[in-house]
This record gives sequence, C-alpha cells and structure tokens, in this order.
Amino acid sequence: MKIYSHENQMLHHPQSYFSRGKMREPQEKPERLTELLKAPEALDLKVTTAKDIGIAPILAVHDLGYVDFLKNAYSEWIAVDEDMGKEVQTTIYMPHSNDGLGILAKAAKYQADGSAPIGEHSWTSIYWSAQTALNAADVLLNDDGGQNNIQVCLTRPAGHHARKNAAGGFCYLNNAAIIAQHLRQKFQKIAIIDTDMHHGQGIQEIFYDRNDVLYTSVHGSPINFYPVVAGHEHERGEGDGYGYNVNFPMPHGVDESEFFQFVDKAIETVKLFNPDVIVHVLGFDVYKDDPQAKCAVSTQGFKTLAQKLKALDKPVIVLVEGGYCIEKLNENLQAFISGFTAEKIINNK
Repeated sequence: MKIYSHENQMLHHPQSYFSRGKMREPQEKPERLTELLKAPEALDLKVTTAKDIGIAPILAVHDLGYVDFLKNAYSEWIAVDEDMGKEVQTTIYMPHSNDGLGILAKAAKYQADGSAPIGEHSWTSIYWSAQTALNAADVLLNDDGGQNNIQVCLTRPAGHHARKNAAGGFCYLNNAAIIAQHLRQKFQKIAIIDTDMHHGQGIQEIFYDRNDVLYTSVHGSPINFYPVVAGHEHERGEGDGYGYNVNFPMPHGVDESEFFQFVDKAIETVKLFNPDVIVHVLGFDVYKDDPQAKCAVSTQGFKTLAQKLKALDKPVIVLVEGGYCIEKLNENLQAFISGFTAEKIINNK
C-alpha cells in the first residue's frame, strides 16, 4: 500500500459557505487533513509527499478558461477598487450568455454554488490536491510489476462535484476524472465507484457520453439534498456512454446493512464492466455522526468497505474526499486502511 499527501493542501481555508438561504460555518477545514494524517502514523505507514506531475493532465479534463479562473481569480478580486470581501464568492450564477467581463462575471460563470469560495492560497491547495491524486495514477502508468495494487490519496479540497468548467460542493478540480483520463494512456477501461454521501455530478457530466470510463455512485437521494439536480437512477449516460453511468440513490435514513446492499449492487456493476483499474471516491460523510450523513455507517463499516474493494482483485486508487465529523476522521481512516491490510477478504456476492 502507498499513501500520498502534500502539505500545501493545508493552505486552503474557506471563510464563507452560502447554502440553502443562509451563511453557514465552512465544514471543509484544514483540520480535516490534520486528522486524516494521524491514521497512517498510528498504523506505522509511510506517507509519500506528492511530486509535481504538471498541469497537462488537469487541462485534459478541465477548460483552460476555468483553470485560469481558479489560478488568478483571487488576485483579480482584490485588485478591484472597492471592498469585495476576503474571498471570491458570488450570489450570481450565470454560466451561459456570460462573456466573463470582470471578476464578478467570471465568478458568476465558473462558481456553480455558494460552497466553493476562493481565497488567497486556494489555488495552491487545489493544484496540489490534483497532484496528490495524479501521483498514484502515474505510479500505475510506470509500474510493470503489479506492485502498487492499493494506493490511498489524502486529498483536499475534494473533487467529485467539480464540473469541466465550474466549481461547487467544496470542489474545484475533479481529481477522479483527472486521474481516470490520465490512466487511459495505458489502461483500456477505468471504473469509478463513488461512495461519498453526495452524488458526484461532476464525474457523471465529464464521462456521460463515454464507455471507457464507468461511473457508479452510491449516495443519498438528491431530492432536496446536494447536488439536487443530478444523481437519479434514470440518468444512465448518453450516446456511446449509455449504460455506463449507474446511480444508486439511497433513501434518506438507511442503516449500515442497507448501505451495503447498495454498495454490493455497485460492485456487481463494476465486476461486469471488468475494469483494468478502479478509482474509489471515499466519503467519510456516510458515517453515522457526520453532519452531512443521511445514512448510518459505523467505523467498522469502513473496514468492511475496504475489504469489499480488495476482493475485486484489481488495482485500486482511493481518493479520500468527503467527511466532516472531524474528531472521527482518524479512527475511520484507520478502520478503512485495516480492511486492505487484513488477511481475511470478504467475498462479494
């Protein structure tokens, strides 16, 4: 097992979070990564500092204008000759019929909701979050001996809500999509299995018309729950991609056994696809005490989840994304990692 992170991911520190008609306390805090890093230390596992793979894999997925916005928005924001606040944040959402003339127009074009503000150091963390994920993909591209079957990336900010040209849901660059596309240089078929509490509408959108990348997601029903406009069962893909987008929206309030019933269905879909590599978007926000949870997974449930992924006997890259019960992130990640390192393997039905 290899584990990756980078200290620059700590620099992004959101101060604002506008959701459902009110300002709320930001939940995507640097302290999340501090707690996650305690898990490999407790298990005596090395954390590899990510190296710079470059911007090209990012631009293979995201629009150049959008990436330029993420990189330069803050400097443009503070250059305006009036008090604009400490972060790039908009209450105007106009992705179309918008020429992007001025930083407010650019924010209206590229920020999809009120949960993805951009501060002074946000781009640095956003960039290194993507690079952390890319390090795992790069290892697989250069590994001829099959020695790196399990890799875990401690990434923040997360990525699965980020669209090709829009930030939202605490996400800016879509790490899962970026590494899936990067892996296609060598591997024919990539499966993304997403078990975050929220549907990854960004991943769905990016690969919706493709059959070389399977996206399957287990998440809370999006009815009156983020992302609210995507993640329904009838969304199956289009064109060549029809059937390669498979959603398993859970009714709100399911228990752990019901959660795993949905996970098992997703795993069966992945097995049928028979991918070369699996990318797992892991959300600890399915934990029973998480403020975002609409289900009730226990700490030991994360060990079970890892065992199910291990039983697929494929290279797996894990992206640790959601999870906002900060005091439990260390314990929950330890349980998840132990599922990969334990001798006993759960056989998926």
